[in-house]
Amino acid sequence: MTTFPKDFYWGAATSAYQIEGAWNEDGKGESNWDRWSHTPGKIKGGGSGDVATDHYHRWRGDVDLMQQIGLTAYRFSIAWSRVQPDGRGPLNPKGVAFYDRLIDALLAAGIEPFVTLCHYDIPQVLEDRGGWVQREFTDWFADYAAAMARQYGDRVTHWMTINEPICISDDHYGGAVEPPGLNDPQAAATVTHHLLLGHGKALQAIKQTGGSHHQVGLICNLYPIHPYRGPALNPAVGNEVARTAFDPGLKNSDAPLTDEDTLAAVRIADDNINRRWLDPIFWGRYPAGLWEQRGYWPAVEDGDMDIIGARPDFVGVNYYHRFVVRPVRRAGKLTFTMVTAKELGAPCTTMGWEIYPEGLHELLTTLQADYNNPDLYITESGMAMDDPVAEDSAIHDDYRIDFLNAHLEQVARCLADGVKLHGYFVWTLMDNFEWEAGWGQRFGLIRADYDTLERTVKDSGRWYRDFIATHRSEFNGEERQFA
Repeated sequence: MTTFPKDFYWGAATSAYQIEGAWNEDGKGESNWDRWSHTPGKIKGGGSGDVATDHYHRWRGDVDLMQQIGLTAYRFSIAWSRVQPDGRGPLNPKGVAFYDRLIDALLAAGIEPFVTLCHYDIPQVLEDRGGWVQREFTDWFADYAAAMARQYGDRVTHWMTINEPICISDDHYGGAVEPPGLNDPQAAATVTHHLLLGHGKALQAIKQTGGSHHQVGLICNLYPIHPYRGPALNPAVGNEVARTAFDPGLKNSDAPLTDEDTLAAVRIADDNINRRWLDPIFWGRYPAGLWEQRGYWPAVEDGDMDIIGARPDFVGVNYYHRFVVRPVRRAGKLTFTMVTAKELGAPCTTMGWEIYPEGLHELLTTLQADYNNPDLYITESGMAMDDPVAEDSAIHDDYRIDFLNAHLEQVARCLADGVKLHGYFVWTLMDNFEWEAGWGQRFGLIRADYDTLERTVKDSGRWYRDFIATHRSEFNGEERQFA
């Protein structure tokens, strides 16, 4: 049996808009996602997070379920519009009190709180002023971070500034499917820089509130990038081979493509998807040629990269799948296109994401090698499936148990290889509202009945409980300290 460190965190994760509900109660202000979901045609099926899974009213029972599952950590986000409705100025006492009660209950249950400050939702009043496109927003975000650290910093050690910044830059502002849906590539470039600058300023602000115990990091959704090898991708091929293999028959309408083009497409994808965020926070610079390749540039002012490049205490890694890419030329410029799991003939979730646990080891050992062995957490790892309810009213999700077991085997490999990995958080604690996809995707260890809001622990939740209990019972005799 693999031995996990004594202080390894076993967790699950959620986000405020997806579970809390109570969208306009107790002084909460309107968020960008409130406005977006109330706009006809924006959410599949016309749903919203107005009620979500009603965690705002049912949090005590939810903490009890966390304790029953055996979690030692819980990652949740603060709804900025709940604690500071206008995004500036006075805090909302009732909103602040909600998270006070939640944090106290978690600690009383032996569960460490991990707080995310921005999990996509921001006050609509700030979105109306330009949101992340406005450079001033980075200061507003830092002020909010400082306020939260002053309020909860006596009990919260682990702070995550922003969740999945690429989704905010490329989907919210560069795309049209999430608020404000600008569909503007220049805005995506500007927001990329402002997200990183906001992270850096928030890190400074939290540290300046006092307390050397504060650990601050950024959460990125990261992916191994592999080249497409043709219609029948062999899953038995090793990662190193898959990185460099090339189908010489792959062409497009512009010109024949070479193996050098394929490797260049992999590098371009890696720079755009992964290193656009990692190089700045670790090395204080963007990948060479990134903005030239994208064709849009942010305004970088003197001193910005010094703020961004203050090494974080840790990085949170959200890992779901790999990307398989192939080269294409658009307007004479080499770039990449994604190959879907369906095209690959690979097993996938109801989100259409390939199930590829081996990529977790590849990804984390790459971070270890390329960024001076940073401290890491797996802040999200999970799968969406339909989860039918059996005749005995249980949810026998053996497929999710297999998924978690396979990914935790990769976690063990990473630890054996010296990766400084401190915890694993399942996405998600309970089924919830899945953003623009509405109510169609179930990721939870706990089933939420969307009509009655009744909670039922799935077989995977009980399996995770037993896995945690087994591995907490056998320690190596030494408690590893956070570096």
